Amino acid sequence: MEAGAIFFQQLINGISLGSIYALIALGYTMVYGIVMLINFAHGDVLMVGAYTGYFVLTALGVSPWSLTLAFVIAMTVCGGLGMCIERFAYRPLRSAPRLNSLITAIAVSLILQNGARVLRFIGPNPRQFPRPPIGTVNLGNFSISNIQIIVIILSAALMLALNYIISYTKRGKAMRAVSYDMQAASLMGIPVNGTISFTFALGSVLAAAGGILFACAYPQISPTMGTMPGLKAFVAAVLGGIGSVPGAMLGGFILGIAETMTKGYLSSQYADAISFSVLIIILLVKPTGILGKKMRVKV
Repeated sequence: MEAGAIFFQQLINGISLGSIYALIALGYTMVYGIVMLINFAHGDVLMVGAYTGYFVLTALGVSPWSLTLAFVIAMTVCGGLGMCIERFAYRPLRSAPRLNSLITAIAVSLILQNGARVLRFIGPNPRQFPRPPIGTVNLGNFSISNIQIIVIILSAALMLALNYIISYTKRGKAMRAVSYDMQAASLMGIPVNGTISFTFALGSVLAAAGGILFACAYPQISPTMGTMPGLKAFVAAVLGGIGSVPGAMLGGFILGIAETMTKGYLSSQYADAISFSVLIIILLVKPTGILGKKMRVKV
């Protein structure tokens, strides 16, 4: 394979992986933009979505209709889970120091992981995810698989849907108002608690979709499967500018492309190190991230 073909092949792989990172990163950045909280349980919501999809596809078999149903059910389950986590874990600590919420987020992550491990119908052992049969479309000297096509198209559709919700709907305008000034939004009659709960649900819905797409691309699921994708999605959110929705998308694609290029040209052993090195370099050059804005803190 020619050097140019290898490059484009790795670029397609990077865009596919970056699409998943971007979906997951959007949940981090939306929650942080509104309540200034790093929801470290977000990666484990991804795991719940992947297992929900697994049970649906195992029961119904793999087909376009069952895959669609798996996405719908997983998004519904994770949306409800996200709202429950916000209501019972984070809302009582909203006026507490941020460290309390951060520790609670880590605790929720551990509860979801270990809770899944002890459940009889999940268990600690990895499982093979039932994904569609792999087919490839040849584009000259390089190819793209049907899984990558599904990942890229569905991720793009969800990102466009999210952009529409945030920019043009009443709920989206309420989210932007609460992120700008929570107290002023409350005084103007915006239901702050409902808006924050909706934000958690929306982020969890995207995490569920990301979980199924990640399981289709890497078809092995386990209770701890959300840890590394969640961490890398957090890196992507910080890389693009935490709190910035376009920044989360951009950071996800940059991280995915950097990781696959490292695997293609260097070694897969260096992929994680290079990914986190990119973050360190960006933060040294521009601490707010690529699209982040400086914030003044009054003392």
